[in-house]
Amino acid sequence: MVYRIGLLGASKIAPGAVIAPAKANPDFEVVAVGARDPGRAKAYAETHGIPHVAGSYAELVGRADVDVVYNALPPVGHEAWSIAALEAGKAVLCEKPFAMNAIQAQRMVDASDRLGRPLLEAFHYRHHTVMLQAEALVRSGALGVVREATAVFNVNIPRSPDELRWRADLGGGGLMDLGCYPIHALRTLVGEEPVIRSASGQFEGRVDTQIAAEFAFPGGCVGHVACAMVTDAINATLSLEGDRGRLEIVNYLAPQRGCRFTTTIDGETVARATEGPTTYEAQLIDLAQVLAGTATPKTGGADAVANMTAIDAIYAAAGRPAV
Repeated sequence: MVYRIGLLGASKIAPGAVIAPAKANPDFEVVAVGARDPGRAKAYAETHGIPHVAGSYAELVGRADVDVVYNALPPVGHEAWSIAALEAGKAVLCEKPFAMNAIQAQRMVDASDRLGRPLLEAFHYRHHTVMLQAEALVRSGALGVVREATAVFNVNIPRSPDELRWRADLGGGGLMDLGCYPIHALRTLVGEEPVIRSASGQFEGRVDTQIAAEFAFPGGCVGHVACAMVTDAINATLSLEGDRGRLEIVNYLAPQRGCRFTTTIDGETVARATEGPTTYEAQLIDLAQVLAGTATPKTGGADAVANMTAIDAIYAAAGRPAV
């Protein structure tokens, strides 16, 4: 079966995240795009070879020739339009961060459960062989009891009035756009839900430019996450320390762009394989299996609510301004 994708928003991320990998995957076809500005949607469709243009978001989610809606709207549009797509009988792949807060996330998950339609969060890195290997190593006990876990994501986001990440009202900010990844990675690998011990940040209005937080996991592991969208250097590094060994991944978010994955266990250091489909290709491969009923989702559901819960708690601990 070929699953037909409709793009919700003429977004900058969709060409790399969905359009290109769908062209390389016989299970998918991008058939339509909808945007607030029909003229922009038409130009986008022409640029990317998309056959149909919807005149509105509502028209896009209601199209009979769409099986999957890719919601790449700013986070402020995730709840309403993901639920609208679910109610229209579509599966939904929703960009991260899942929602504006955990309350919205829970309503989205409740709608997915009630309607019996898949709703996945687009944490593409989660599907790559690097992350799957890391998870398998931790679960196997090869590192022993994990005592400390650290993850960072820093990348400079230029200031612009059109840049949603500098708009708190749209769901921007460093923690929402960047920090959601290290939070998710540590939660996934440790396999527990954290309590936020402390957090600090730098803010311009309600937009956080830097955030750092410390977690306590129930099993005794201490977690550290940090993100910055005003920085001189890109950094996407993850490490876990156990009583038998250590795991480190440099560029855990997009291994296809260059990655170093090493473990030191019982004194022996090994360079682990980093090959495989790109993160976005792997995400669509997994999505096809979920749609076919042969795999359970790796993201969405309680996982998405828990990630937003951690984000909410970090903002509260860091003293994010109310207005």
